[in-house]
Amino acid sequence: MNIKSIGVFCGSSVGSQPQYAEAAAQLGQKMAQQQINLIYGGGNVGLMGVIADAALALDGKVVGIIPQFLMDKEVGHHALSKMWIVESMSERKNKINDLSDAFIAMPGGFGTLDEVMEVLTYFQLGMSEKPVAFLNTLGYFDHLLIFLDHVLDQKFMKYEHRHNLIVANTPDELLQKLHEFTPLAVDEKWIKELKQKQSF
Repeated sequence: MNIKSIGVFCGSSVGSQPQYAEAAAQLGQKMAQQQINLIYGGGNVGLMGVIADAALALDGKVVGIIPQFLMDKEVGHHALSKMWIVESMSERKNKINDLSDAFIAMPGGFGTLDEVMEVLTYFQLGMSEKPVAFLNTLGYFDHLLIFLDHVLDQKFMKYEHRHNLIVANTPDELLQKLHEFTPLAVDEKWIKELKQKQSF
């Protein structure tokens, strides 16, 4: 795929292990070296600040999208290539989606999970063809991936939807997988079959 911009979702904390920040810095550096724009939540704290600073240090283009109330709390980065100030968290997610060709989730909390699950849902519903990837540093997402396998096993998810999710342990491997990504095609008749099963 021709990927020029990646939306990165990650924590406003650096977490408990130094490897999380190290991986964030490596990803920011690799994106700058490959001239891939970093699109992210605009923060100067936690992994958000780490990846932005790493990309900027190598003259990478970094675009932040942050709600006004977070700027008011002084957590916005002031040295970005461009900063969009929006009114709400929903508007922030929509803008990141619009500006990105692909998405990466790094370790984070509720906000990170909310953001990545939304773009995964868009992909599942055919509203987007933008690949979604997890940077699984130190196995951070292992339990989530086990849960998604459970969702698949219980038939709340199609095999193709589960396996269109990209997972890698290092930034190099992850970016390579994104560039080489070819989605598993899903026969849209599954929606018609679902409707038929639910009709009375």
